Amino acid sequence: MNHEMHDTHPHLLVIANATCDGIELFDEIRRHARSPDTDVLVIAPALISRLHWWTSDGDAGSVAAQERVTISLAHLRAAGINAHGTFGDANPMQAMDDAVRVFHPDDVIVATHPRHEANWHERDFVAHARKRFSMPITEVEVDAAHHHAHIVPAPVAA
Repeated sequence: MNHEMHDTHPHLLVIANATCDGIELFDEIRRHARSPDTDVLVIAPALISRLHWWTSDGDAGSVAAQERVTISLAHLRAAGINAHGTFGDANPMQAMDDAVRVFHPDDVIVATHPRHEANWHERDFVAHARKRFSMPITEVEVDAAHHHAHIVPAPVAA
């Protein structure tokens, strides 16, 4: 994940709260990966339940996140997108913050679960991330069970 300060090729960070799947997500990644040398990094937060959070039991979240990374990378490669990845902190904001500090992305895509399936950490994550980070953040809602994704429109500033 570490790259040199003189590294000039584009960097795209994909936060995979949901497994990367669906043609619209792949198209969005291609659109943001403006050149063939774009470095695409997939970070899967180790999402855990509130009970596991309060009992500091993150093992299940880490195993699930590593599986999400492995499957996401396989789906991306099958779609012709070269990427690498790892799992991150159980808190998606901390996982994104860690990745931003080390990877220095130009753009971020957040693959989220459908609203009715969202983990308690995912709720309002993208809105908070847009306030915290000064870079373009695109939310793509992924229904991996049906291999479908759609871009969630960013709120219009008042």
